[in-house]
Amino acid sequence: MALLFIGIDPNTGTDESPTVWVDQEKQELVLQGWKPDLETEAECAAFTVPGHATGIPDHEAVIRIPARMVPMIREACDVIERATVQ
Repeated sequence: MALLFIGIDPNTGTDESPTVWVDQEKQELVLQGWKPDLETEAECAAFTVPGHATGIPDHEAVIRIPARMVPMIREACDVIERATVQ
């Protein structure tokens, strides 16, 4: 896997580290964030979208990313888009 580090939460301490990477081979964003509280996870699991089952599949996870990291997520999206265009 060829992960490209984009950034880490600038307000992170030694015990927290929401992080953004790009997997250049798979053209995917890789995000590390906080686990949601049970109420948030339950709300996400109950959310309905036509044509999709409710719940969170075992191979997926809900994470929380602070809004201050939006510029890093944009940068990661730009990296993927540039690689796709080439």
